[in-house]
Amino acid sequence: MEYFEIIVLVVTFVALLALGVPIAYSIGISGSITLLLSVMPGPAFTTFAQRMATALDSFALLAIPFFILAGQLMNQGGIAIRLIDFAKVLVGRLPGGLAFVNIIANMLFGAISGSAAASASAIGSIMTPKMNEEGYDTAYSTAVNITSATTGLVIPPSNILIVYSLASGGVSIAALFLAGYIPGILTGLILMGVAGVFAHRKKYPVGEVVSLKTGIIKFLDATPSLLLLVIVIGGIIAGYFTATEASAIAVLYTLILSFIYKQIKFNQLPAILLRTVGTTAIVLFLVGTSMGLSWVMSYANIPQSVSEGLLSLSSNPFTILLIINFILLFVGIFMDMTPAVLIFTPIFLPVVVGMGMDPVHFGIIMVMNLSVGLCTPPVGSVLFIGCSVSKIRIEKVIKPLLPFFAAMIVVLLLVTYFPKISLWLPGLFGF
Repeated sequence: MEYFEIIVLVVTFVALLALGVPIAYSIGISGSITLLLSVMPGPAFTTFAQRMATALDSFALLAIPFFILAGQLMNQGGIAIRLIDFAKVLVGRLPGGLAFVNIIANMLFGAISGSAAASASAIGSIMTPKMNEEGYDTAYSTAVNITSATTGLVIPPSNILIVYSLASGGVSIAALFLAGYIPGILTGLILMGVAGVFAHRKKYPVGEVVSLKTGIIKFLDATPSLLLLVIVIGGIIAGYFTATEASAIAVLYTLILSFIYKQIKFNQLPAILLRTVGTTAIVLFLVGTSMGLSWVMSYANIPQSVSEGLLSLSSNPFTILLIINFILLFVGIFMDMTPAVLIFTPIFLPVVVGMGMDPVHFGIIMVMNLSVGLCTPPVGSVLFIGCSVSKIRIEKVIKPLLPFFAAMIVVLLLVTYFPKISLWLPGLFGF
């Protein structure tokens, strides 16, 4: 019976997506139809609605709207340009240095905002015109911006790691945040390596010399923005506040900083709050329907069936992890990151924990897998945002994206098979 329910669930979900039904509705409808196979309509719909409401009744989820609001304030508050100027001081003199600036700025902005979409929009809107002026190919600069924007999903604070904590049944958010640092930085470094090869082949220009005095000024100008990372992550690790409390502090800090920079006025706040409410509503509706579907799958014993199927293919952990990576990479192409984490965590986590894998390690693997999907058609949100900012057609960006995809997958495999890359920092701080 479980396999029949799996077939019904997958077929209805794919059919609804093919008809253009929004993903949250597709998840809710397909989950309800699957539940109807074993439960009467009245109790089925009531139960699904209750599971959605119960899923949203979580203190940890309050961090998501706060971090979204902080990202909106950063996007408009003059923080992006200061981070770009700081990145220029660090790497602007290297051959093809503007690509390196783009990557580092995205890593910093993404880490502070916790949003790949906000990072691609804020950094791309500034860096793409500058790179075009210096003779960089627009498709290449767009590819750099799109792929590097995803590093902020792994480098904390990260909304998606909070979602994974919820889906996994309470894995420590502080441990997840710490675990994301080295994989995120490593991804950025490998992307810079690919950009360096491009710069050598295309003979892209070297940036202007920055004097020591100017460098110090740019660093001091960016320091208040960079301090947010220290305050948020340092406070969580030291136990001064929870991730949810840290998100509220991030909002207050970025708001004050934006007023100091004189980039935001009081009359602009209502529009910023409305955008935040709209984005939060979409995210939390996805969370609710996805958690409802996760309960339906658990009720129908679908995770157990999938686990048995995977273990019947091989008992070798190396092979099973490779299969899971392949499935998640494929899922990421067609599904947004939030529902994918909420749906597939309950399916795969018992399998990998049974093999002795740390849930924190698997959380980083899952997020890195699904980050690739954000850069791929047909539903890659960061891909669409990056191309929209650069005013370029998607098909023109695909070719320069491929080497960066390969680099991201190399890092993914390294993190998968060398757990210390993600677990060393949490272990160092006792998590």
